[in-house]
Amino acid sequence: MSEIRASTVLPAVRKPLTLHTADGLNLVGELALPEGRAPAATLICLHPLPTAGGMMDSHVLRKASYRLPALADLAVLRFNTRGTTSEQGTSEGEFGEGETERYDVAAAIEYCVEAGLPRLWLLGWSFGTELALKWGNVPAVDGAILLSPALHRAGDADLDGWAATRRPLLALVPELDDYLRPDEARARFARVPQAGIIAVDRAKHLWVGEPYVRIVLNEIVRRVNPAAWPLPTEWKD
Repeated sequence: MSEIRASTVLPAVRKPLTLHTADGLNLVGELALPEGRAPAATLICLHPLPTAGGMMDSHVLRKASYRLPALADLAVLRFNTRGTTSEQGTSEGEFGEGETERYDVAAAIEYCVEAGLPRLWLLGWSFGTELALKWGNVPAVDGAILLSPALHRAGDADLDGWAATRRPLLALVPELDDYLRPDEARARFARVPQAGIIAVDRAKHLWVGEPYVRIVLNEIVRRVNPAAWPLPTEWKD
């Protein structure tokens, strides 16, 4: 048995892919699938703000793809939104302030639907939470998990839309967040009766540190595939 560390990459079937948007762009992405079995559910990862260094390889999303196919039978789709660069490559287009990215979110959802992937959940982080709230409240999506929601671009009308459709929302809010802290998050999300708020003590906006990554990944799995919760901390070689 080996301890699962920050750099651990567990077995999965990893496929590079290209998403095609309705406005004619090609986006760089990757799909990680469980080896030898069908996924129980699917995470569509929406990364932090690209103008501040956010990308599909931002650490929490990367670690989700490294661990959750093996540990929780989850398919994990990551991609660079328009104009975003990572080690995987650069997506076409230019940053759209969260507006033209609606086509990026739609392309990722469409890809998963056409691939027959089950139970689609959006996993947004920071800027990615805005994309989830604004553009992800659609019939093909089961729900959304929000890491460090800022609620800058997404507003009350978007929250009211989620309240109306009653799709599940779960927000993980760092105690020491730079933008939205737990008390304010509870007040803002109160208009969405089905929304859950988890305040994470001593955590910060970027979830730096393996203890916080483990908290995040465990809460994702507890909501999306509870049969695999809690996640192990060791892996049989």
